[in-house]
Amino acid sequence: MKAKPWFLYLIECRGGSVYTGITVDIVARYAAHASGKGARYTRSHPPARLLAVVEYPDRSRAAQAEHDVKTLSAAEKRAYALTVTLAAA
Repeated sequence: MKAKPWFLYLIECRGGSVYTGITVDIVARYAAHASGKGARYTRSHPPARLLAVVEYPDRSRAAQAEHDVKTLSAAEKRAYALTVTLAAA
């Protein structure tokens, strides 16, 4: 049985910050953030839009990517989101 892919996602929050997370279900996870039932951070910084989604073959690789992206500034995260979005186009 093939494992489900994991996804790294970036959300631009109202106020300009960028939240980074991982999940196996982007639609459900974004809905949770938008409804105030996601992460504590997005409860106080509601999502404005989904910036980027990057697929990984397993949780381990997605978690490593999340760790790496979380070290970036909000501006660097936006630039990263632009590059992965363009690469996927």
